[in-house]
Amino acid sequence: MRTLLTACALGALTLSTSAWSQPVKIGVTVSTTGPAASLGIPEANTAKLFGKELGGVPVEIVVLDDGSDTTRGVANTRKLLTDERADVIVGSSTTPVSLAMIEVASETKAPMISLAASAAIVSPMDEKRRWVFKTPQNDRLMADAIAEHMAAAKVKTVGFIGFNDAYGDGWLNVITPALQSRGIQLTASERYSRTDTSVTGPVLKLLAAKPDVVLVAGSGTPAALPQKTLRERGYQGRVYQTHGAANGDFLRVGGKDVEGTILPAGPVLVASQLPDANPIKPVASAYVSRYEAAHGPGSSNTFGAHGNDAFALLAAALPVAAKAAKPGTPEFRAALRDALEGLKDVVYSNGVVTMTKDDHVGQDKRARVMVTIENGAWKLLPEAGP
Repeated sequence: MRTLLTACALGALTLSTSAWSQPVKIGVTVSTTGPAASLGIPEANTAKLFGKELGGVPVEIVVLDDGSDTTRGVANTRKLLTDERADVIVGSSTTPVSLAMIEVASETKAPMISLAASAAIVSPMDEKRRWVFKTPQNDRLMADAIAEHMAAAKVKTVGFIGFNDAYGDGWLNVITPALQSRGIQLTASERYSRTDTSVTGPVLKLLAAKPDVVLVAGSGTPAALPQKTLRERGYQGRVYQTHGAANGDFLRVGGKDVEGTILPAGPVLVASQLPDANPIKPVASAYVSRYEAAHGPGSSNTFGAHGNDAFALLAAALPVAAKAAKPGTPEFRAALRDALEGLKDVVYSNGVVTMTKDDHVGQDKRARVMVTIENGAWKLLPEAGP
């Protein structure tokens, strides 16, 4: 019987540091400015919660801002891995930036833990992606949860509006078969940019299709724009969002227009509402308490938790890699990659993880819950049904 290794237990791991000539360097590049700032800021804040030791291993953490920009993300990754000689990369916040970073990580043979959602970051597995892991739930796992909820609510038609980039592409690719398998028709599909200030044209096309519900595939505060426009244009149907909208800034920007929204999210979003028997609850609650002690009540969110979970994976893997090689060497990077791939039953703030050579996310249905927005706050929904 395998033993669950929780983030709380990770702190109890110790390793003699007398043989260490230098700490493990962890390079972090996230989007603390630009359209994805509402994702990157809590991720950067979370990285700064960690001190000079992780899993009993000395560490140095360097955090850079990529401005939600692919070119800067790639430049940061190269700087961290080449100039700073980082042993591992954590980031970035968005799918397009993370996809671009894979080239540098694989070229330099350094492990990378992405904080972005698309399954395309880690699959299909190939020689490049064998160096890449991620903590956010695969969009397919979340798409199935949305489609199950729609089917239980007897939805027949869906209108889709998503980002015109890899995030939107990924969601359209996974939600379409999930709906079709449940007899639900996608009647309209529209796209918009993360930087758009108006989506009136795409929304009018959605309204003309008269869907029962609308799914918005966006992330951070830009995910609120289509929903606000739908409400302004008189749409009264239910709106679904993806887990990319699961943060406080979305609630703030969306206001009354996002009341009643349904979306899948990581368990940490509603940590206090989880059943006491859920093994994730104490780990998620500990992260929420720690983050909010530093940044104020209600400040924690799932995006910061994705960063916390990356460090939980490293806390479990670093002691293993440390037995095989010294940090700052190609051998250590390879050993850390292997250690991450070998992790089993690690409980972190958004799930329980078991990695394999073909699965560098390692999550199951325990990594998701369905929530709604009620009186400006997140509310846990039953496992199935409207």
